[in-house]
Amino acid sequence: MPRPRKRRHIRIDPVVRFYKPQGVPMRQLRVITIKDEELEALSLADAKGLDQEEAAAFMNISRSTFSRILARARHAVAMALTQGAALEIRGGDFHLVLDEDEERTPPENTKGTHNAING
Repeated sequence: MPRPRKRRHIRIDPVVRFYKPQGVPMRQLRVITIKDEELEALSLADAKGLDQEEAAAFMNISRSTFSRILARARHAVAMALTQGAALEIRGGDFHLVLDEDEERTPPENTKGTHNAING
């Protein structure tokens, strides 16, 4: 029996959850979805410049898991940018950490079904 999956710790709760190319109607766009924890991985590695070991510890996951999450996020963003697709941030299996001592599970309406585990 596989070991239970750890919920990732994230500290980003994005206000904007959808990006699309300017001037293109939504009906003409493909939508690519990234999970909240994938956005967190992008932020930690690329915006904040943490190495993978530090970022993995920050998210309470192994370095190899962080590496896989980051690779998926980078691939999705690259596909959206190069193919002119919309990018949606939705779903995942995570705890939203408000500070070092406080964390909460995301409300049900923010948890998606695209490659997500719904609890």
